[in-house]
Amino acid sequence: MQRLPGSQPFGSAPLAPVVSQPSMLQPYGPPPTSAQVTAQLAGMQISGAVAPAPPPTGLGYGSPTSLVSASGSFPNSDLYGSYAQGQAPPLSLTQSHPGVQPPQRSAPPQASSFTPTAPVGPRMPSMTGPLLSGQGFGGPPMSQPNHVSSPPPQALPPGTQMTGPPGPPPPMHSSQPGYQLQQNGSFGPARGPQPNYGSPYPGAPAFGSQPGPPQPLPPKRLDPDAIPSPQLNELPPQQKTRHRIDPDAIPSPIQVIEDDRNNRGSEPFVTGVRGQVPPLVTTNFLVKDQGNASPRYIRCTSYNIPCTSDMAKQAQVPLAAVIKPLARLPPEEASLYVVDHGESGPLRCNRCKAYMCPFMQFIEGGRRFQCCFCSCINDVPPQYFQHLDHTGKRVDAYDRPELSLGSYEFLATVDYCKNNKFPIPPAFIFMIDVSYNAIRSGLVRLLCEELKSLLDFLPREGGAEESSIRVGFVTYNKVLHFYNVKSSLAQPQMMVVSDVGDMFVPLLDGFLVNVNESRTVITSLLDQIPEMFADTRETETVFAPVIQAGMEALKAAECAGKLFLFHTSLPIAEAPGKLKNRDDRKLINTDKEKTLFQPQTGAYQTLAKECVAQGCCVDLFLFPNQYVDVATLSVVPQLTGGSVYKYACFQVENDQERFLSDLRRDMQKIVGFDAVMRVRTSTGIRAVDFFGAFYMSNTTDVELAGLDGDKTVTVEFKHDDRLNEENGALLQCALLYTSCAGQRRLRIHNLALNCCTQLADLYRNCETDTLINYMAKFAYRGVLNSPVKTVRDTLITQCAQILACYRKNCASPSSAGQLILPECMKLLPVYLNCVLKSDVLQPGAEVTTDDRAYVRQLVTSMDVAETNVFFYPRLLPLTKSPIENTTEPPAVRASEERLSNGDIYLLENGLNLFLWVGASVQQGVVQSLFSVSSFSQITSGLSVLPVLDNPLSKKVRSLIDSLRAQRSRYMKLIVVKQEDKLEMLFKHFLVEDKSLSGGASYVDFLCHMHKEIRQLLS
Repeated sequence: MQRLPGSQPFGSAPLAPVVSQPSMLQPYGPPPTSAQVTAQLAGMQISGAVAPAPPPTGLGYGSPTSLVSASGSFPNSDLYGSYAQGQAPPLSLTQSHPGVQPPQRSAPPQASSFTPTAPVGPRMPSMTGPLLSGQGFGGPPMSQPNHVSSPPPQALPPGTQMTGPPGPPPPMHSSQPGYQLQQNGSFGPARGPQPNYGSPYPGAPAFGSQPGPPQPLPPKRLDPDAIPSPQLNELPPQQKTRHRIDPDAIPSPIQVIEDDRNNRGSEPFVTGVRGQVPPLVTTNFLVKDQGNASPRYIRCTSYNIPCTSDMAKQAQVPLAAVIKPLARLPPEEASLYVVDHGESGPLRCNRCKAYMCPFMQFIEGGRRFQCCFCSCINDVPPQYFQHLDHTGKRVDAYDRPELSLGSYEFLATVDYCKNNKFPIPPAFIFMIDVSYNAIRSGLVRLLCEELKSLLDFLPREGGAEESSIRVGFVTYNKVLHFYNVKSSLAQPQMMVVSDVGDMFVPLLDGFLVNVNESRTVITSLLDQIPEMFADTRETETVFAPVIQAGMEALKAAECAGKLFLFHTSLPIAEAPGKLKNRDDRKLINTDKEKTLFQPQTGAYQTLAKECVAQGCCVDLFLFPNQYVDVATLSVVPQLTGGSVYKYACFQVENDQERFLSDLRRDMQKIVGFDAVMRVRTSTGIRAVDFFGAFYMSNTTDVELAGLDGDKTVTVEFKHDDRLNEENGALLQCALLYTSCAGQRRLRIHNLALNCCTQLADLYRNCETDTLINYMAKFAYRGVLNSPVKTVRDTLITQCAQILACYRKNCASPSSAGQLILPECMKLLPVYLNCVLKSDVLQPGAEVTTDDRAYVRQLVTSMDVAETNVFFYPRLLPLTKSPIENTTEPPAVRASEERLSNGDIYLLENGLNLFLWVGASVQQGVVQSLFSVSSFSQITSGLSVLPVLDNPLSKKVRSLIDSLRAQRSRYMKLIVVKQEDKLEMLFKHFLVEDKSLSGGASYVDFLCHMHKEIRQLLS
């Protein structure tokens, strides 16, 4: 029988015999081919070779005939083998995706047993940015996610079954110097036989010339002392990082991402099976909806949740879902079906009000159905009745989206509308700051010019010829100016409201108009605004009264809508919501630091609450030259489901492209207005906490004045009863909203998860990217009420508890000097370190209070792909691949060690885009890209590359365009020369290195985590 891959299957006994237990049975694939075996003997590096992986089926592990995936089920967790004291152990072949062989390197791997190139086993949680190339540390791969894609380390002979995660193939290193490989994959003096592992699994071939009986597959591990033993901390830092652990031997996000793309990018992800872990967010894949919502709509931190709250507390893995209800789908995937049940409306459970879905059980010949959420028996209305087939399924199940798909929409009846009246189409109101700063910077002229053409691109439904959205215009400084742009007027009329303390809308008729009907009047107004205020000397502005005015206008028109506010300075004029400059860097690292993130006054929360009740969403575009108190000004956008955009020290020539691109995208987004979202769960768990840009007046309903396709709502679940493995757990997210055309709709997303009684199953089905998304949001909310140091310590402790629980309950016994990581969490340390070093939790000297508040509110509603690349940026070498190769170059790890001074690199994190130029780049490359003859002539800080007619220039510009197209905000380019003063800014994004603000390097943080885990275990 095979020994578990470094992880021990179940909780209690330190190492139970691996007898097959039904819950963990895993069939293994065909026996290894001779080529595989030879490759292993040859040096363990099979780097390029990839055996064709069997197509994934069912859960992520593959059918009985498929290869086992190393990742999840092998002891991959143990992936990082232990290294012996002064030398790195030879690599053992184990970790990889099914079907893929680990890469080969000729030199023995260093420190941990993972080779940087080795494909990693379990599939990582989704991330967008570059993933770390991580591999699991030496623990068993218990945590392999259920994805089919990891190549198995090596297939067992047919018929062999094991319980735990399958172990890695036995490495054969008989000819290697140093100690012989031990049974558990460590190198070092052999230990006596381990209990319960008397003989090899039946039929195991004896590989290589190893004397003695063959041994069970060893898990991969780090050498016992390679990852820090406590004395390590006494070494000088350079020595510690340089000589003790080779950065190539620790899990690499890049490798994990690459392996997932290779293993899971070619086949569609079919959602018909409960509890499948989807491909990573960094992998391009198509989704086929067969009963569960696509991962584009919902991603979970784990797809196999503990049956009891005690087990959940023991593991400390947060159970959360990141839900993006209006996510945009790629053109290859069909948009959601809209179901119209007429006046009767959608069918629901009488008790818990869940909507009809594929998991409801029809009984009594189809006359009744049992609710899958609360078990209540409901009558089927006569008009919905249909007979059942011999399996108990309705014969029309595949004709009805709500009985066969995970996501679909219902047309809502009048009962779902405010005041029992169908809604009027929404309106957009443009509110433009015309104070001295806005006029002088050229912002007002630029904006008015752009709006003339942008108004032709308002969002519209389906094939509508024109948008149903009406528009209105307001300008302001210390007072507000409303404009009548009624189509019958020859010229627009201005009305001034100077009593900002008691705001009212001075006109109703002619304020909100149809663009096409009033086009000439609107154009005339947009031409006149920059001239009217050209000579203004007014520097003071108001802010709260502007929002109040927009909300009152929507209320008078009895419709929902969005305010687009363009604002430049701290609102210090006498008016409600007046603010003072309270910026104080001396508060950083004190108990009062949290006040920098809190709003100055409660007035904006009250205003936001009124906006939500009216369905008034606010998008704020800020153009500050100094402190504007983003923490306070962003309260209304945040609570109404809106967005904040910030352009510090705005200059038309440098920032116009970024601002106009963001504005165009923001105006054309499909938005759901006046929305309410509720998440229902089956008995045993319930939603207890919510993160995102929304308002909640009770504990269950998420209220959103507006919700667009980029925003997510993150929901945390806790147990309120025991779950059972057979039934699993169900989530249903229902979003009621008004479309851009004024139609009231219900969008439903359903997801079924597995439940487990063994911790190993939990750890094998986690998604690190989603876990990091949740942990970042949890921490970023924590800074509002706790000192930043407390928040950081809480994150580190939770991460250590998650990994210590795995080590204690799932990994096979091994020396305390080994760091063992679950396969699908091997990137947890590197990603968590990136969160800890982020500007919100550990600001550098150049980061302003406004920047921190801005990033804090941005991350709150990011999806998993966005947080992935935001915390671990993508670094792409541009001159390594042939010029004729137009595909995106493979990323490298975000560390200065990976930069070569003869190359050029692009770095992006979803908000920033840098082009780093090495000092010894070839002259021809400099000429082709920048049209200058030498490195010294390149302008540092350049934000636009010259348009040149040569292959390299075209390739780089097209790559930049494609990176921008993948992100929800326009990334402004900054050219950085090696050794230039701007390089400090660039290095801030090389997150595997030590940061200037005191953040640890990846290697040092891994050592620190190992120390924390050892303390918990001892």
